[in-house]
Amino acid sequence: MQVVAEVLVGALAALHVYILVLEMFLWQRPRGRAAFGMDEETARNTASMAANQGLYNGFLAAGLIWGLLAADPVDFQAQVFFASCVVVAGAYGAASTSSRKILLSQFAPGVLTLAAVLLAG
Repeated sequence: MQVVAEVLVGALAALHVYILVLEMFLWQRPRGRAAFGMDEETARNTASMAANQGLYNGFLAAGLIWGLLAADPVDFQAQVFFASCVVVAGAYGAASTSSRKILLSQFAPGVLTLAAVLLAG
């Protein structure tokens, strides 16, 4: 179960690195606009806000990676904390936006990862 948990933590970290790239670097490009369903004007008007969000997603990824690299007991604690942060962010995002896509793209992977880490711990 430990290996499964670590793979899920790594995948969740990779997901948040991808979100960082979308929000910080691709927001105004076709890929970023398509991912978030925006037109050029909306993307232009929200680019600085998106970059800030991307930075926060990068912090989540960094924390998850730290959890993979740290020694016991910090590894478990960091993985639980940062996976929990992903779950809370996904729940809040789903509740506060008109898009429920975040339930599948952030909340569900966070819950699955957190459950695996807790079961492996």
